[in-house]
Amino acid sequence: MDKQLKRMATMQRIQTTGLEIFYQKGYHNTSIDDILKELRLSKGAFYYHFQSKEEFFISIVQNLLFRKVYSSLIEPIEGEEDPLNKIAACFDNALETAEHNFLDYGFVLSNFITEFNGKNPDIMNYLQDILKVWEVNLVTALQKGKTDGYVNRHIDSEAVATYLISSYIGIRTLMVEGNGKMLRYKYIQQLRHYFKLIEHKEPA
Repeated sequence: MDKQLKRMATMQRIQTTGLEIFYQKGYHNTSIDDILKELRLSKGAFYYHFQSKEEFFISIVQNLLFRKVYSSLIEPIEGEEDPLNKIAACFDNALETAEHNFLDYGFVLSNFITEFNGKNPDIMNYLQDILKVWEVNLVTALQKGKTDGYVNRHIDSEAVATYLISSYIGIRTLMVEGNGKMLRYKYIQQLRHYFKLIEHKEPA
C-alpha cells in the first residue's frame, strides 16, 4: 500500500510540474529533458511511469487539466439556480484568479487547442472532450434556467453556450498582454448586460 501511495504521489508531482512547463513553454517547445531537469528526476524514473512525452501529456489532460477546468468553470454552476447570475459570477471569479496570476499565459485549455489543432488528432480529441463537457454543462444550466423561469424560453441554449465559451477564451487571450483588471471589469459588465437581454421577463 505504501508503494502504491508513493507511486501516486510521484505521478502527481511529475504531472503537476509537467502541466506548469507545458503551459509556460508550449508542448512542442518542451522536451523530456526540460521536465526531468525541473523535477531532478532520472529518465529511468520518468519512463517507469510513462512510455512517451505524448502519453505523459495525455495523462495530464485527462487528470489535471480536466479537474482544473471543471473546478473553475463547470462545478460552480452545476445544478445551481439562477444560471445567468451564476455563470457571470463564475466567469468573474475565474478571470479574477487570472488577473492576479503574474505568470499568466492565457487560458490553458484554449492554448493547447490552438497548439494541437490540425497537428495531433489524438490529443485534440482529449482536449475537445473537455470543451464538450463545458459546453454541455452550460447548455444544461441554461435549459434548467428556462424551466425554472430564469431564462427566456425562446433563446437558443446551444448558441448562447457557444458564445459564452468563445467570449471567455477571447477575453482570457486579451488579458495576457492587456490591463487585466480593466478588461475583466468591462467584459463582466457587458456580459451582465447581455444576460439582461435573455433573462425571463414577466408580461407587463
